[in-house]
Amino acid sequence: MTNIEVIQELYRTFRDSDYGAFKQICDPNLEWIQNRGFPNGSINYGTDAVIKNVFKAFNHDWSSWCFNIEEYLDADAAVIVIGSYQGTHKISGKSFCSDATHIYDLVDGKVTRFRQFADTKVIWDVF
Repeated sequence: MTNIEVIQELYRTFRDSDYGAFKQICDPNLEWIQNRGFPNGSINYGTDAVIKNVFKAFNHDWSSWCFNIEEYLDADAAVIVIGSYQGTHKISGKSFCSDATHIYDLVDGKVTRFRQFADTKVIWDVF
């Protein structure tokens, strides 16, 4: 698989809650960095922490959440994904759309690091 294909598969695992496949395409020591100010944002280390503290945590606040991908950019040992978040808050019922960029570092076909960049004010405004 190319690096872009690995990242496309990563998004599929997130959409389908296929955590076993997620663990297979990520390094066990994965570093997952959500940008400062992101709701419940933090730095997580390891696939189990990412599944628990990131993927499953979205269900606490959001009745819907997605990342709409506009473009994949191959940057040798990294893949940059440009898109936007859309979601609806469970309590307020308000929705948002926020531009975002994801950067994934890969080594030997495994995701080793995720970095997120998003307009967090737009997201916080729905709380």
